[in-house]
Amino acid sequence: MRVVHRRYVPHAHAHYGGALVDGAYVLGLFGDVATELCVRTDGDEGLFAGYDEVRFVGPVRAGDVLEVEAVLERVGRRSRGVAFTARVLCRAAPQRGPSAADVLDPPQVCTTARGTVVVPPQQQDDDTA
Repeated sequence: MRVVHRRYVPHAHAHYGGALVDGAYVLGLFGDVATELCVRTDGDEGLFAGYDEVRFVGPVRAGDVLEVEAVLERVGRRSRGVAFTARVLCRAAPQRGPSAADVLDPPQVCTTARGTVVVPPQQQDDDTA
C-alpha cells in the first residue's frame, strides 16, 4: 500500500534565511499521509507512535512543491511500520522573477523517515460475534 500527497509550501512557513522551512513542516506532512494510509488499510485514522529514524537530506524552501509518500512496510496486530519519503518536485527561482519556478528533473529527496503507527483493535460486528 502506498499513499502520495502533494503540497505547495507557502512563504508563511519560511522561518530561516534563504526562505528555508523547518523540518517539522515535513514531519507534519508525513503525519497526513500516515493518516490516509491507516484509513485505507484499517478504516481508522490511527495514531503515530513514533519515528525510528528521520533524515533531513536536502533543503525545503518556501515556494517548493513537495511530494510526500508513505509506504506500508510491516503489519503487526495493531502496529504498522511505514517508510516515508519527501521529494521537491518544483522550486521557486526568484533570481528570474518573483513568481518564476523550475520543475526539478529528477525530483530531489529532502527528507526520509521510518515510523510506527498504531490502530485500534478490530471491532467485531454484533451479527458475527
